[in-house]
Amino acid sequence: MVDRLIAPKITDAVDFTLKLPSYQKHLLKNGVEVYAINLGELDTLMVNFVFSAGNWFEEKNLVAATTSYLLKSGTSKKNAFEINEHFEYYGSSLSRSCHNETADITLHCLGKYANELLPAIAELINDATFPQEELDIYKKNSQQRLQVSLKKSEFVASRLIDAYLFGEKHPYGKYSSFNDYASLQRDDAANFFKQYYQNGRCVIFVAGKLPDNIIEELDKNFGSFPLKPWNTAVENIEHDIIPAIEKKYNVINDENGVQGSIRIAREFPNRHHPDFQKAGVLNNIFGGYFGSRLMANIREDKGYTYGIHSYFMNNIQQSAWMISTEAGKDVCRATIEEVHNEMESLRDELIDEEELQTARNFMIGTILGDLDGPFHVAGRWKNIILNNLDENYFYNGVNIIKTVTAEELKALAEKYLKPEDFYELVVV
Repeated sequence: MVDRLIAPKITDAVDFTLKLPSYQKHLLKNGVEVYAINLGELDTLMVNFVFSAGNWFEEKNLVAATTSYLLKSGTSKKNAFEINEHFEYYGSSLSRSCHNETADITLHCLGKYANELLPAIAELINDATFPQEELDIYKKNSQQRLQVSLKKSEFVASRLIDAYLFGEKHPYGKYSSFNDYASLQRDDAANFFKQYYQNGRCVIFVAGKLPDNIIEELDKNFGSFPLKPWNTAVENIEHDIIPAIEKKYNVINDENGVQGSIRIAREFPNRHHPDFQKAGVLNNIFGGYFGSRLMANIREDKGYTYGIHSYFMNNIQQSAWMISTEAGKDVCRATIEEVHNEMESLRDELIDEEELQTARNFMIGTILGDLDGPFHVAGRWKNIILNNLDENYFYNGVNIIKTVTAEELKALAEKYLKPEDFYELVVV
């Protein structure tokens, strides 16, 4: 019998042994890879189709995002209402999203209805028609949303900082305009769809309590399509990074605004660089979680902001180190100075063991949360596979969190946390 008078032993998260559940890899008849994570006891299923169809591949601005959005807008057999009604009838959801390098179609449903829903997705991938009336509605709504968003300092700041970092013509740096929406034509989406969806590169992730016949159903519905296997290399289309010449910007977006949106950012290598995972530990201590130095100083001590965060942008080809916050316009410059002070402290002084141990426990705890449930596990594997990595990347990252030294982190701070290397933007 458990003695309730004795408190249970407290174990630090870093003392746990983490194991990334494995997947089963399958090939459809056309060579498309399927990564299957069979976990969980509930009859839930996620099927995630990932295409090399992000804005990296578009020749005209907004075409990739428009194509992704309009996939559910009609086929030769069904209109948008009928398509949505079909998925709702089975209590499922079908979402689309477009990113810099990739575009996703994601189904969440009960596993027992997969046989009814996969053919409907196959119809979309094979026969989306992009009706003109749906495109017109999309253009009008998007322009209205843009008009509203442009009044918000945080929206403007997020657009501009990417453009300063990578250049306005780079996929990571370009942004939408009213004229871009106005110039969209149905043929733009139809041609992009044909090249990058119907005949594009694809990889499929399935997770949950998998039906026994899920691979057979995927092969039956998608194995005969002219899809090509996934290829992480996108160097076939070159995009030169042309950063802005100036490093510091102040933009008045609203003369009567009382709040400024601050973005401080620099280019950073992608996940294949040997510094990336160690820098992740440094970033957490700097501004990556609620107990970070930026939060303790700028939120808790100075009271300049409700929250400030530091993070790496989640791109495949190139990353960036970003600090983001909103503050009263009268304290924006002081906020930036405090960010510089925290950079200097990390460059000049060793992180003490207690602070480092707290960051270790937080990061390991976050990974534990990411391993809770099949969909989170699939997300971990998806990130690894799309970035052309393997499970060693996961275990190496865990080991780095547990063993990286204060001396190594100080050296990284000296290398990367130099204010002169960062772009600074304040939008009021």
